Amino acid sequence: MSGHSKWSQIKRQKGANDAKRGALFTKLTREIITAARQGGSDPDANYRLRIAVDKARDNSMPQENIKRAIERATGSGADAEQYEEITYEGFGPSNVAVIVSAMTDNRNRTASEIRSIFNKLGGSLTPVAWQFEQKGVISIPLKGRDPDEVTLAAIDAGAADVGSPEGGSLIVATEPGQLERVRSALAAAGYPAESAEVSMEPTTWVEIADEKIARQVLTFVERLEDLDDVQNVYANFDIPTQLMEQLEASVV
Repeated sequence: MSGHSKWSQIKRQKGANDAKRGALFTKLTREIITAARQGGSDPDANYRLRIAVDKARDNSMPQENIKRAIERATGSGADAEQYEEITYEGFGPSNVAVIVSAMTDNRNRTASEIRSIFNKLGGSLTPVAWQFEQKGVISIPLKGRDPDEVTLAAIDAGAADVGSPEGGSLIVATEPGQLERVRSALAAAGYPAESAEVSMEPTTWVEIADEKIARQVLTFVERLEDLDDVQNVYANFDIPTQLMEQLEASVV
């Protein structure tokens, strides 16, 4: 998987402070509200809502918060909340291609904040989506199990691709519409997922082996991720494991 994915794993392992966790809950709440508004309040009948609720639970969001978010999706008047989904594309430092997925109630504010980060940190807004493809991505914790057995189970379940073991997990790729079917089949086979989501996966990569450049790219991505209106940031950089471990040690 990409260097960005490795960095995301590191951040999860480090844990988030209270402010970061509050920001994450805000993003998760917006996704739940939007999913429920578009497809109804029943997670069993609304695939997007089911993924949003599962992700909220995976990140220790209280059940009461999840329930309130779904209820707010069906509110009216002052209780109604609607968010517009917008995607921004561009290059970051070292020509790293970036897709920014945002959910906002103020398009002008969001555009201004994202444009400011691109301009200040060496990026430029321009189409780059051709360097990505939409995939379902499932992370299966190995917990001492044979990776080959998990791989075979994933293939039997209909996975499009299975990565090499990394960080104690196996990454399974699916076609977007097959994500839930493959996830459910793996769970039934005894391999429950630690996360499952539809992602924009790179088809081309920018290899980064220089520590200074790696820090610039990671700072750029993190600044985008920290914006309240930004739900996800996808990028096509790859950083060697040894360098990522050095960067991890320097921020712990």
